[in-house]
This record gives sequence, C-alpha cells and structure tokens, in this order.
Amino acid sequence: MVNITLTIPEELKTRLQKHKIVNWSAVVRRALEEHLKEVEMIEAIAQKSRLTQKDADEIMRKIKRDIARSHRLLK
Repeated sequence: MVNITLTIPEELKTRLQKHKIVNWSAVVRRALEEHLKEVEMIEAIAQKSRLTQKDADEIMRKIKRDIARSHRLLK
C-alpha cells in the first residue's frame, strides 16, 4: 500500500484526534473508493450518451429555471 498526504484544517484535526479508536485511514479509504465508483459510473454513462455539451447545458438551464420557479411558488 502507498501513503498519501492530506491537508485538513487544524480544527478538523483536533476533532479527529478526540476519537482515537476510529481508524481514520480506513474511513478515508472507504470514502475514496465509494466516490471513485460513483465517478467511474458517471463516466461510463457519459461515454454511452449521445448528448452534446450544448444539449447538457440546455437541460441544466431548464432544471435551474424550474427550481427557481418552484422556490418562488413556495414562498
């Protein structure tokens, strides 16, 4: 296994140190593995997609518009 170095805020380090029983390396390994699986799944879906960037931008614009509209209606 290889080592990596992470930069975290001092306050987070202090909080982590209060829980010495937790294997933080294992927690981070699991989190990285889960996130990587999600990224790889998204990439696999994107490779099969026929959407262009222009299509994706238009869909995102419509989603944002609809979200904004629904927030205005909830007020």
